[in-house]
Amino acid sequence: MAERMFELMKQHNGVGLAAPQVGLNVRMFVCNPTGEPEDSLVLVNPVLSELTGSEEGEEGCLSIPEVRVRVRRAKRCRVVAHDPQGALIEIECSDLLARIMQHENDHLEGKLIIDRMDGPDRIANKKAIAQLEADFKA
Repeated sequence: MAERMFELMKQHNGVGLAAPQVGLNVRMFVCNPTGEPEDSLVLVNPVLSELTGSEEGEEGCLSIPEVRVRVRRAKRCRVVAHDPQGALIEIECSDLLARIMQHENDHLEGKLIIDRMDGPDRIANKKAIAQLEADFKA
């Protein structure tokens, strides 16, 4: 399952992909902030804590192509999860990796970047969102 998620993520030039995005009802996501094989992570049942600092940055989402949103996230966080074999993983994250962890964890909580949009983001993305909705209904 994780291997296929990595394939989909890479195919669409992503840095993370959560299981619910591909129709899987499990608390798991894959990510790779650099594209280097050794930086690939599979996190099962992740718990984020110790979110510190604050930084606004632009995010996209494989679930909502063509939509970009400015999102304020913690600059650093700690993640405790399990790998696919059940071993405990503890990671101290900062910068891009911390942003990815928070973004993918949002998917596990049923949130998308459109849930974090402010007024200007809604206006800027109105056409793209309307087109996605029309495509979905068709």
